[in-house]
Amino acid sequence: MKLSIKKQALYKILSSVGRAASTHSPLPILSGIHFDLRNDVLTLTASNSNISIKESLKADDVNKLVVHEEGSVVLEARYVLEAVRKLESDVIEIEIIDGALTRISGNNAEYNINGSKAELYPSIDFNRPSNEFTIPGFKLSEIINQTAFVCSTSEDRPIFTGVNFKSDGNVLYCVATDSYRLAKKTLDLNVSEDFNICVPASNLYEVAKSITDNTDVIVAVSDKIVQFYVDSTLIQSRLIDGIFPDVNRLIPAEFGFELLVNASEMINAIDRSSFLKSEGYWTVKLEASNEGVIISSRSQEIGSSEEVLVPLEYRGGNLRISFSGRYLIEALKSFRTDVVQVLFVGEMQAFILKNPKDDSIVQLVLPVRTFD
Repeated sequence: MKLSIKKQALYKILSSVGRAASTHSPLPILSGIHFDLRNDVLTLTASNSNISIKESLKADDVNKLVVHEEGSVVLEARYVLEAVRKLESDVIEIEIIDGALTRISGNNAEYNINGSKAELYPSIDFNRPSNEFTIPGFKLSEIINQTAFVCSTSEDRPIFTGVNFKSDGNVLYCVATDSYRLAKKTLDLNVSEDFNICVPASNLYEVAKSITDNTDVIVAVSDKIVQFYVDSTLIQSRLIDGIFPDVNRLIPAEFGFELLVNASEMINAIDRSSFLKSEGYWTVKLEASNEGVIISSRSQEIGSSEEVLVPLEYRGGNLRISFSGRYLIEALKSFRTDVVQVLFVGEMQAFILKNPKDDSIVQLVLPVRTFD
């Protein structure tokens, strides 16, 4: 294998694919990136068996890819990335010089990196599932940003570490929960599909890094994998085994109290109470009446805080409810809108947050019991 290529184009594709290279796999070769040079196309692949990324560059005037000799090799991701980054040259040359020993050079500098034979790299099945739909990039980013942060980081219940994508006809329901809070996003599809899958949140964040707002993404689904086609990049993720619970019954339909607030003002008020937090968690109490709204927090060891919040509107009688300050801040930030509607059933019941102008997203937070 021997090629020359523009440094900027090579570094971009290496950075994209390298995110899937494993650092803790029992298979050492999975810490590498598989290079394959065929028919004027350079294809890079990396996988950690949880997520796989494949990207191809076809020779053109922009990337200045020139193929001198076809071939393939596997190079350690961190070393090849570092070598390409440090070479001060507009054009990089890569050449296998002895077995899998590979020279990476530019200007008067070169690196010789011990690689591995390409045939030792595990075969990855990238066959495209037949069920697929197209979604605008900004919509998929929105789904990920408004749901994945709710997922659990504990493996006690693996199904809660991912986002549930369920399609029934032309509607896609995206739900995530860690059993203390919940996010639900609804989207109309351009085709009629029928599937019910759960995608690891960590893999969805990797998908989000490849998405640009003005690009359509093709999503292909089977009962084992999901694939995201973003321009020349293919991201393939495993699915989480198990049945995601029906959480629709947890979302209240009737409410006795309605609070309309400026989102940033409420975020700032809750954040100002965060000096009382312990290991990232702190409890905030909201007391609302027709006279006003008070945000307060208390710690026996540290002290207390209290602030008057001026709502845009409040309907209902007297209400006292406590909740996680971090959970509510994250829920408020997910809307990316100036005004958020907070709907309460009662003092010890789950409450929801909505955008008054967009019913597609609902955030739910469970209250916290306090004894003061």
